[in-house]
Amino acid sequence: MSSGKVSKKPSILIVDDEKNQRELLSKFFEKQGYKTFTASTATEAEEIFRKQGFDSAIIDLKLPDFDGIELLRRLRSIDPDLGAVILTAYGTISAAAEGIKSGAAEFMEKPVDLANLAKVIESIIEKRQIIAENKLLKEISSANIPADIVAESPQMKEILSIVARVAPTDATVLITGESGTGKELIARLIHQNSKRAQRTFVPINCAAIPETLIESELFGYEPGAFTGARKRQIGKLELADGGTIFLDEIGDLPLLVQAKILRFLEDGQFFRLGGTQPVKTDVRVISATNR
Repeated sequence: MSSGKVSKKPSILIVDDEKNQRELLSKFFEKQGYKTFTASTATEAEEIFRKQGFDSAIIDLKLPDFDGIELLRRLRSIDPDLGAVILTAYGTISAAAEGIKSGAAEFMEKPVDLANLAKVIESIIEKRQIIAENKLLKEISSANIPADIVAESPQMKEILSIVARVAPTDATVLITGESGTGKELIARLIHQNSKRAQRTFVPINCAAIPETLIESELFGYEPGAFTGARKRQIGKLELADGGTIFLDEIGDLPLLVQAKILRFLEDGQFFRLGGTQPVKTDVRVISATNR
């Protein structure tokens, strides 16, 4: 099983009352592939954090309103899994102990070694991802595995681990395996544990639909598109709007239709047969093949 689309950039909240320090850290981590947000006070940082979550935080100990340790306590009351680094020019054993107790992964003195700081942040985010995956895996294992799926072998447990990682994302997924191995069951499991779980899951067996009909089945058609097309017909991609479409045996699609699917994956738009206006839908695509 493999997934497409690049994962979102990990995000870091940088809190420091010194503008030069904020800009230095922000530029450094942006170059490392992170998305950064900055704040000059603890109050501003808390407001930003309540509006959106972050994967990690770098917090100065001395801030104008209240200190970084208190800020970290407040942020962790919102997100208990948040890991952070406390920076200070006034390193003391007691401050370090308080910082670590509050959830700081490390207490570092200024001027900070950027390479070392990057390693610590990478470790924090990896740990956070593992925690999130384990939580979801437990949820899947305890509640959401259909009776049709037997997950006792190491191989099946590895598949469920992958499901736990990809389900919460909007990544396009390709499931490979021989016929009869339960590819549609895995596709449904991904859908059931995604943010689209309450929306439609639309399965299509591409191998069972004649080549002459598959394009209209997927994209729909307008009146007059072909002989007998008297009224507009909505295709499966529109029916799945907001949800998930499962293209089973996608390798059996004609190359022309595969090219149109690829174009849809790139920009989320397609044309009904005979149509002149693009149709935009929000659909997650899961595909499967036995090839």
